[in-house]
Amino acid sequence: MQQNILQSWNDEWPAVRASQPLPTGEGVIDQGAFNTIEVDELFDYVNYASTTAGKTVLYRSLSQPLNDLDAIAAKQVAVREIQDNPDVRANVENIIANAASAENRLYLLLFGEFLGGFGTAREDHQIEGYGYKQYVRGVRVVLNLVGAIYNSGKPQSPYLQSVFEKIGNFSHSNEYSLMVGPVYNSEKGLQSKEERKNSFSPATIFRPTLFKPMLIGLLIAAIWGLMQIFPTDMFQVTRDGLSVASVFFLPLALAYIPVIGGYDRDNCIIPLRNIYRNSQALGDMLDGLGQLDELLAFIKYAEDYGSEMVLPEMNASERHNIKLVAAKNPVLGQKNPDYVGNDFSMDEERLVCVTGPNSGGKTAFCKTVTQIQLLAQIGCFVPAQAASLSVADRIFYQCPEISHLDDGEGRFGTELKRTRDIFLASTAKSLVVLDEMAEGTTFEEKMQSSIDVLDGFYRKGNSTILITHNHQLVDEFVKRKIAVPKQVEFADDLPTFKLIAGISRVSHADRVAKKIGFSKQDIDNYLAKS
Repeated sequence: MQQNILQSWNDEWPAVRASQPLPTGEGVIDQGAFNTIEVDELFDYVNYASTTAGKTVLYRSLSQPLNDLDAIAAKQVAVREIQDNPDVRANVENIIANAASAENRLYLLLFGEFLGGFGTAREDHQIEGYGYKQYVRGVRVVLNLVGAIYNSGKPQSPYLQSVFEKIGNFSHSNEYSLMVGPVYNSEKGLQSKEERKNSFSPATIFRPTLFKPMLIGLLIAAIWGLMQIFPTDMFQVTRDGLSVASVFFLPLALAYIPVIGGYDRDNCIIPLRNIYRNSQALGDMLDGLGQLDELLAFIKYAEDYGSEMVLPEMNASERHNIKLVAAKNPVLGQKNPDYVGNDFSMDEERLVCVTGPNSGGKTAFCKTVTQIQLLAQIGCFVPAQAASLSVADRIFYQCPEISHLDDGEGRFGTELKRTRDIFLASTAKSLVVLDEMAEGTTFEEKMQSSIDVLDGFYRKGNSTILITHNHQLVDEFVKRKIAVPKQVEFADDLPTFKLIAGISRVSHADRVAKKIGFSKQDIDNYLAKS
């Protein structure tokens, strides 16, 4: 079962990037694909969330995307409702704006560091005094959010309804009753009003303030009683009387503050915050806030991208399929009207081989496909004129890896292990990108190993995209009529970043060497000067 964001923070100050991809074969993407697809950078560009909860939920969505068509479709319908209904959008924006302006007060209550009665807070996560102000403000954040949901109209889409209910349902929890008060401190611990029903055990009522009317009244009554028993002139309004009274009352006042404040902090405020911090209901409520903010973030991302964005048509299929029209990279294409879009499709085709010289855009294009697949599976807009995709149960992206000192198999073995893990975990519903397989061995062994691996993926039936400079390998599969050859286009030795049909048989290595200043001529010039 997926953790709510409060659980993912693990009793520490909220960390937006708290979620991690699931192990290979258990989630849609694993750590290897997460790193290669550059999901961290993708998050930075898609992240238009305003609240910490929203950012945390969005990051969790990207690291653990959905693989259920109905769940994805439900999020898309909710996005459209917010986008198309001005009243709904205004209400959601108001809820999120109010929560964003105050949510750190809640996190300070839950995770703040108490400095003691006379400490001075110098950091955002520090609590000075006895925590009364921080408790009141933190609780108010939650109560205001629940109240805002109850004062809202009921949305139409089921997903949006469920998000509203997730926030509103906190009002049915015991933690909500404790926040509303009163809180009873008895021999059974801290109890809410509902928990105290039919209980006759003695209890004190916690009030988040140093001013305790009943306690002060008892002290005054006690002093008055002493006056009746031991008459004195110290309470008379005279110079001598005030002088004597100050000697009596000043130490009493100085003792009252740390004793009462320390008791409330240690026996009420800290135990209450521990209850809240471990509350499933509060975690679910924060999840709901994050999900609401995430939907709004999708819309803001689409509006600010600078090119056409669409909610992709998602379908259920026995085999993975994808069709993109004028697709742009979600990161590189943002606010870049000159970025070149590409059409791409895989339906009956099971293997597409992408060839071309260095710096022609092969890798950028394959990351475009995988990032769009990922965004589609969290219910987000994608940069394209049209997009139709099936839900991928796995998204894998393998790139060349450098072996470690403790890896006895070398570079070839390191990469082959990764390829093996991908192969065993993939199904006909998977999208797999393989970037330059079988490095670190001879050309003949590279050819044979690559043929064996690609043949295995083809027989499995998943969508496989191969990036390679090895045109002989592509020739082999084209000859078998089981691969679609694509190449990046060049004009006048410069990349156009268009993907066209065909097989590239050049590398332009000399052009790259000249660009970075390490061509044969550069080397000769360096040696001549030295």
